Amino acid sequence: MNYPTLPIFLTLLGSFITFIAALGIVRMPDFFLRLQAITKATTLGIGLTLTGLIFHFNDLHITPRIVLILFLVFLTTPVSAHMLSRVAYLSSTPKWKGTVVDELKNQYNMVTHKLDGKK
Repeated sequence: MNYPTLPIFLTLLGSFITFIAALGIVRMPDFFLRLQAITKATTLGIGLTLTGLIFHFNDLHITPRIVLILFLVFLTTPVSAHMLSRVAYLSSTPKWKGTVVDELKNQYNMVTHKLDGKK
């Protein structure tokens, strides 16, 4: 049986990168680093896996659906990660003890929920 190599390669690479994201959940020390690992690696992993499916099926009925799924994943993942990290920051989620810089400290007005600018 002749297997196409590009869909297999993309699907395996996407699965491996998604596995790396799962390791990031376990290995990262705080919520913000875990969220970053999940967002970046999983988006890339899902993108590669779905791209592999496009090449595998090569069908005009399936390809637009996969492209729509890709578009929605790439559109919603950064927005949801931003919202989750904002809520975590505002609820004073503890940061990793190795965190060096907090650029929002003394910049964010908790009453108006706006940045006050550089101080």
